[in-house]
Amino acid sequence: MTMQVWIAVLVGLAATVDDLARRRIANWIPAAALAGGFGWQIGQDGWAGALHALGGAAAGFAIFLVFYLLGGMGGGDLKLMAGFGALLGTGRLIEAAMWTAGVGGLLALGAVVFRFVRRRFGSVQRMETAAEKERGDSIPYAPAITLGVWLSLVPKG
Repeated sequence: MTMQVWIAVLVGLAATVDDLARRRIANWIPAAALAGGFGWQIGQDGWAGALHALGGAAAGFAIFLVFYLLGGMGGGDLKLMAGFGALLGTGRLIEAAMWTAGVGGLLALGAVVFRFVRRRFGSVQRMETAAEKERGDSIPYAPAITLGVWLSLVPKG
């Protein structure tokens, strides 16, 4: 595995665990992706690599900015995709964003079905905790972003 893949695996795992546990992504995680992305890109292509990383980070930010502004995802998700954009560069980021959208759709569908089954067939109605009420029907998106990035790094052919 390349260093790029290792960075994606480690950052993705950290983001997924943090998002699932706290429904937040700590700022150090996208910062690590950004730093790792710039380091990887500069190591591959010198100063041209810095431009690839910068373009990827800007594209990653821009792709999910609309969803953030509409309230469909949090700021941590936006920053995470920008960090992964630096790691992937613009070309591969577009592929990762498409994978992320597909995986995110499947996860959302699974969450809806799970909640329906739990409400419909749950034998005992229990009181929601304050944390559950605060979360509402939100779905942590870091797992979808992580899987999308990982799938974009799978060798083709």
